[in-house]
Amino acid sequence: MSEDQAYTVVGGRGTMTVFEIYIKTTPERLWEAITSEEMRKRYSFGVGTASEWTQGSEYKSAVPGVVDIASGENLEVDPPRRLVQSFNAVWSDAVKAEGTTRVTWEIVPVGTSCQLRVTHDQMGEEANSELFGGWPMILSGLKTLLETGEDLDTPGSLRYSGAAGA
Repeated sequence: MSEDQAYTVVGGRGTMTVFEIYIKTTPERLWEAITSEEMRKRYSFGVGTASEWTQGSEYKSAVPGVVDIASGENLEVDPPRRLVQSFNAVWSDAVKAEGTTRVTWEIVPVGTSCQLRVTHDQMGEEANSELFGGWPMILSGLKTLLETGEDLDTPGSLRYSGAAGA
């Protein structure tokens, strides 16, 4: 799929997925939630993401001593507007086999809220749905945290929250 192509579905699986939500928050607070390891744990299955958050820096998403989730490079870092990352999923052999994909976070202020668009692309035509299937719950948890200060308490969102002091 070329970068100019629109969303493509092959055999019921997307080679690109786009999630767009609106959150009542500021761009700065949303950026903090995306880049803070501790905040990330609260809405991303208990998994933190550590990085220096500079262009070219590496990142790692994990619950230390329990499970490694992903790693990659911060390809573009433009706070509080845009973060582009390579994404190497490592939580199972099936997703490891998918190779490197890309995740783009775009923040646009809209009144007293923000539009957040997350694009997960550069996936193969038969991409394993595990690669992109968790985004709705992650983004719901992010929205809940920023708008209420509370953690989403669905079973999936709490998956690793009690593991290894997460």
